[in-house]
Amino acid sequence: MFSKFVNQKLQQQDLNYKNILLLRKFISPEGKILPRRLTGLNTKQQRNISKAIKNARIMGFLPFIRIALY
Repeated sequence: MFSKFVNQKLQQQDLNYKNILLLRKFISPEGKILPRRLTGLNTKQQRNISKAIKNARIMGFLPFIRIALY
């Protein structure tokens, strides 16, 4: 399986809880954090992404779940 994020260079300054557009790429439609095998990140980057997503959720920038409007 080829990942769409493998070639993308992620810098530490880009990985913060305020960068909502970047963090949304690493969340599934159900609101779950995507695993490493799908994102193609290394362990350290995945840990930082997960931490940033969790901080953004606590601060209120990202929802804990996606609410679908039907």
